[in-house]
Amino acid sequence: MTGRREPVFLGVERSFTGKRWHERLADARLGLTLAQRLSVPEIIGRALAARGVGVEDAEAYLNPTLKRSFPDPRHLIDMDVAVERLVRAVGAGERIAVFGDYDVDGATSAALIKRFFAAAGAEVVVYIPDRLKEGYGPNEAALIKLRRQGIDVVITVDCGISAHGPLAAAAEAGLDVIVVDHHVAEAKLPRALAVINPNRLDEHSPHGALAAVGVAYLLCVAVNAGLREAGWYGDGAAAGGRAEPDLIRWLDLVALGTVCDMVPLTGLNRALVSQGLKVLARRRNTGLAALADVVGLDARPEAWHLGFVLGPRINAGGRVGDADLGVRLLATTDESEARALAARLDEQNAERKVIEAAVLDQAQAQAEGERGAGVVFVSAQGWHPGVIGIVASTLARRFGRPALVVALQNGVGKGSGRSVRGVDLGSSVIAARQEGLLIDGGGHPMAAGFTVARDKLGAFREFIEARVAAEIEAGDIGPTLMLDGALKPEATTIELVDLIQRLGPFGSGNAEPRFAFPSIRVAKADVVGENHVRCFLTASERQGGGRLKAIAFRSAGTALGDALLDRSRLALHVAGHVRRDDWMGREGVQLLIDDAAPAHGEIP
Repeated sequence: MTGRREPVFLGVERSFTGKRWHERLADARLGLTLAQRLSVPEIIGRALAARGVGVEDAEAYLNPTLKRSFPDPRHLIDMDVAVERLVRAVGAGERIAVFGDYDVDGATSAALIKRFFAAAGAEVVVYIPDRLKEGYGPNEAALIKLRRQGIDVVITVDCGISAHGPLAAAAEAGLDVIVVDHHVAEAKLPRALAVINPNRLDEHSPHGALAAVGVAYLLCVAVNAGLREAGWYGDGAAAGGRAEPDLIRWLDLVALGTVCDMVPLTGLNRALVSQGLKVLARRRNTGLAALADVVGLDARPEAWHLGFVLGPRINAGGRVGDADLGVRLLATTDESEARALAARLDEQNAERKVIEAAVLDQAQAQAEGERGAGVVFVSAQGWHPGVIGIVASTLARRFGRPALVVALQNGVGKGSGRSVRGVDLGSSVIAARQEGLLIDGGGHPMAAGFTVARDKLGAFREFIEARVAAEIEAGDIGPTLMLDGALKPEATTIELVDLIQRLGPFGSGNAEPRFAFPSIRVAKADVVGENHVRCFLTASERQGGGRLKAIAFRSAGTALGDALLDRSRLALHVAGHVRRDDWMGREGVQLLIDDAAPAHGEIP
């Protein structure tokens, strides 16, 4: 690789997980200024500065509100056209359908629109395609079927921006289609009544980081205003005594879709998720409340609960079961139905885990044999297409490189890719499609999906590897762990952890602060649960002493786990993020270990 290489943190060039450690902060003086201005520990000021927070913005950052962040939805191109058509459809009693993707972003978008229109006095039909039989996005057969069933307007959510053929056929059949999407668009847009997408090439919106559910929420806000202006709500005869819906109540859906689609949790997204978590805690969504009960979620929900507990279960139906189960759960108001759907999704998630584990084992074995490549690219006949996205995500994390996983069947490969910081995978997949290497494909910087003919698999791989290699070389990109500074066990208090949480919600684009504990010893370690290494870390008296409970998930049998279990090792630099430990009613702090390295500088 070429390019400027940043200094490593604590001298760690290569950790036990193969990463270089870097300090996230670029301006130490700003961190100190923020700490003094806010009367918080310097480590909090440094974390704020590392996230680009200026002195004037610090108070607002710690208290994100929609009032400060929410835009006028009509700033988006075609929003006015969509609002006028939907207000007219509601007033005339026309039939409306929403065509959604089968992932969490698509499910939350579809459920949000269904709930909003129901509250406004209009019923919406939901159509979710079968992943295996119909593939991703709108298809001509489904759209024509909806038209024959009397549907007048279709809203596509989290899909549609590249569905040129199906949408042209829908238009010929007299169907008005409104595309609500966020995936990267090309210069040529599909034939539709309206295309609402902050990532249109002719769009100047500053909100291109929105998930599809965020764009759908803007649409609901705009339609609500349009209905209000048309006199649809109120006590008059024309309004029929209809009350205006409270759109705040559906922010739990917006938060769930936003976190699970891994869009950056900055700006408007961060405010939506922050407020959405508060709504979720009130358990106003019948389906989400039932799902929380099934998984035993009784703590105050955080973003990681959405991404790693609730989200995978909403996804499970689309991956290995019935594609519309997630939407049905999120949209229902019937408690009995919600309990049954939640139980089914939990069962299907367990089935998904078994399938995923089998595919992951094979995929990782393939990847291990190609460690020299800049991209993890694996494929096989018979892999379940419903789990390849999760497998790609796991491989990208483990190898620190973009990962593409392809499930082959009948001469065609269904593929999914996940990227790493600094590599725009979505653009590369779109470029490959434009070169004629793919049947279909698209995405955004961190994730992509595609369909490829088997006889073009090799050419596609070469194309992707060349594109990614150029980005990696230009940006000096490699496996790294970004750290927000160093801490001592004695300073890691509950009060500090609570201050750190105010920097959240955490996720893509707003990483949870990670800290290093330098030259620390492992006092006790053992293997618990499913290959987790639990340990206690201690500092010497010269370092201020102190003891910290810690755990490294799924690390037994790895270099990291072996290092923590090695009682003969003198000292380690240990890195991770700190969380409250409320197990069994106790109040304490626990370090979730991400990495470690020898304190004396040897290369493991």
